[in-house]
Amino acid sequence: MNESAELLSPDGQQLLDWLSGQEVSPDRALRLAKELRGRYPASLIAAALTQQSLRVAAREKFSRADAMLFTRAGLEQASSELAAGHSARRFADLGIVADLCCGIGGNLAALASVAPQVLAVDADLTNLQFALWNLAVSGARGTVTPVCSDVRDLVLGGRRASHAGLPASAPTGVAAVFIDPARRAGDRRLRAGNSQPPLDWCLNLATQVPAVGIKAAPGLPHELVPAGWESEFVAVGRDLKEALLWSPVLATTERRATILPAGYTLCSRPGPPVPVAAPSEYLLDPNPAVTRSGLVAELARDLDAWQIDPMIAFLSADKPVSTPFARTLRVLESMPWHERHAARKLRDLGIGSADIRRRGLAGDVEQIHRRLGLRGDKSATIVLTRREGKPWGLICAAVPAPAPGPVAPAPAPTAPGSAAPTSAAPRPTDALRLRGWARRLGVPAAATERRPD
Repeated sequence: MNESAELLSPDGQQLLDWLSGQEVSPDRALRLAKELRGRYPASLIAAALTQQSLRVAAREKFSRADAMLFTRAGLEQASSELAAGHSARRFADLGIVADLCCGIGGNLAALASVAPQVLAVDADLTNLQFALWNLAVSGARGTVTPVCSDVRDLVLGGRRASHAGLPASAPTGVAAVFIDPARRAGDRRLRAGNSQPPLDWCLNLATQVPAVGIKAAPGLPHELVPAGWESEFVAVGRDLKEALLWSPVLATTERRATILPAGYTLCSRPGPPVPVAAPSEYLLDPNPAVTRSGLVAELARDLDAWQIDPMIAFLSADKPVSTPFARTLRVLESMPWHERHAARKLRDLGIGSADIRRRGLAGDVEQIHRRLGLRGDKSATIVLTRREGKPWGLICAAVPAPAPGPVAPAPAPTAPGSAAPTSAAPRPTDALRLRGWARRLGVPAAATERRPD
């Protein structure tokens, strides 16, 4: 019995229910394994402990993580629930969507919520099994046809998708494609722009189905994106998460920066050159989605701000600015950067703790911090950058942001054998386990089996 089958067995589900809500550190995993020895097979204990560790890590991405199933690589590559919901909106009302390289289903549930039918394709059977399980956990109502196949063996153009082993119940008339190609080879992360299938193959899908969305690493070089396609860079808060490429049929601009969860968006557009001048009373640190999408000039024009150096993304303004696209800092001191002079200024200001940020200037932040010898009861942000091609330093104070809301505590675990899971999320019934998936989804069993090479 393989790992996925063990986890989906009645014993596997009972053990996962008991582990739900528990933190599984390496030391605690050893104690739990010893406690459970004799009650479950050793291979199931190891798989369940790994799965619980992945569930805990997945809480940052998924609201129902404690009821979902993951592989380590699948979780690392999967879009978060928030990002997946954002990208899925482009496919609303388009008709049947093919989710290629669906992985553990990070995007599948969101697509199934906006499309009447989804073709879910992945070459890894465990990924596909977990994707269907996670789809059931999500409660998405769309009809999903799973196919275990290399996506390069599918032909999506014409009146229906074709493949040697595609079930008769597969949807006809695929109207759109979303693909998240693998960006890892084993344990090795591929360089931005490299993937399996390759980016060129993914882009060529638009010759078969005009409406195509491609997920890519946020470090994707701009020159790899063809003319007519839209490049969208998505951040959650200030964390840059992913790039999305939209074919000309779906594109609405050349470049876009999107900030989730609110969905603020900034688009490329022509305009006059942005002035370059010395820093004033406020410094603006653009969101990484803005800098990565190359929209610093657009942001500057919107805010009536200017750049402090033509090659540096920092902006400045005479008055405080409230924008979702940049962090605003109040400038206390602005000066050519000399460590000894800066150290005296910091002592005069009573700065005892500081967050040092570098942009366009080399240096070891920890060593600089140590050499500054900070003393005092105040805090500041020290910005190390360049101005007119020379090292420049700014000592800044934070402009307060709204406080985050409260976070609900995790539920407490129950004893083994308890019928009720600790997670409040809906979970698939026993009938949706491994052997019953194809029948329950109305898909012939052969469609969920790996195709011969």
